[in-house]
Amino acid sequence: MPDETFRHEVRDWLSANLSGEFAGLRGLGGPGREHEAFDLRVAWDRHLAAAGWSCLGWPVEHGGRALSVDQQVVFHEEYARSGAPARVSHVGEELLGPTVIAFGTPEQRRRFLPPISRVDELWCQGYSEPGAGSDLASVTTSAVLDGDEWVITGQKVWTSQAHVADWCFALVRTEPGSRRHHGLSYLLVPMRQDGVEVRPIRQLTGTSEFNEVFFDGARTARENVVGDVGDGWRIAMATLGFERGVAMLGQQVGFRRQLDGIIALAGDRCDPVLRDRLTRAWIELHVMRSHALRTLDGPPGPESSVAKLFWAGWHRGLGELAMDVLGAASMVAPDGLDEWQRLFLFSRADTIYGGSDEVQRTVIAERILGLPREAHP
Repeated sequence: MPDETFRHEVRDWLSANLSGEFAGLRGLGGPGREHEAFDLRVAWDRHLAAAGWSCLGWPVEHGGRALSVDQQVVFHEEYARSGAPARVSHVGEELLGPTVIAFGTPEQRRRFLPPISRVDELWCQGYSEPGAGSDLASVTTSAVLDGDEWVITGQKVWTSQAHVADWCFALVRTEPGSRRHHGLSYLLVPMRQDGVEVRPIRQLTGTSEFNEVFFDGARTARENVVGDVGDGWRIAMATLGFERGVAMLGQQVGFRRQLDGIIALAGDRCDPVLRDRLTRAWIELHVMRSHALRTLDGPPGPESSVAKLFWAGWHRGLGELAMDVLGAASMVAPDGLDEWQRLFLFSRADTIYGGSDEVQRTVIAERILGLPREAHP
């Protein structure tokens, strides 16, 4: 099917279905706004799934449509252009699902993939810890075998959507005394059980989509390890690679919409310095898209760190640009935060979450440029 024909199919379906009970969802959700119309957005995701618009890149035998990369890019771009709401099932569909398809056992695929594709189970990611954020290899959350179950003890932090998730994929230490990347395993842990406590973290925007998660004797079945025991670092890095796949093209369409809004806000009042900054932002957004398209072919690799480093800095700068365009008005919020103030505040975290800038630069230096590895105590 030619891409333009497919593009019109996607566009027409979204136009026809973002109506009725779903009409009010346009523009809702996303970073800093995940609380907006959450239950209705879950219903929307299930509506997408029932119509065959979820898990687009998954193999057909696992409930997907096996669409080409080009078609997936088209879908995510048109989805963003339509103003459709932010997906609540992203973590399961885009991160955990591809990981289980690539590294899971047949039993794990049968158990976990169908509920993800139907949006019956929601997932969160248990990576960062209070002492292991940028330096993820320092995780101390542990799991020990007790018969046929792993018993998990420790703490995770900055866990997006943990308060609504049914399951968590967590990087934990399963080999006592191990250090760094060794002795880690990738466990699938049910969230709705005794021994799991979720505490929301209030953000600058006033919302609380990030959470602390405490594991105090939480349990999961022995077979709920993806990959081999002790091979968790490799699996976790593969998941991060999947995170920076084709969905990032849709994210960039959202960035373009924000940039267009700031340009309209500036109007004819824009002085030469601001005009230069807006022009530079427009050019850099096109460079970002070209890089993303260039790196989509083949399995995810360290090149994805370049994309993360680029978009995070660009988007944080866009929030600063919005404040400068608004001028003094940006400093007051008599009726609560507006769109641009929320963009500025939340985008301060862009260079930290999903892998900090420091981590991305280390990955680029060591795995792309071949520089000596950073020494660790």
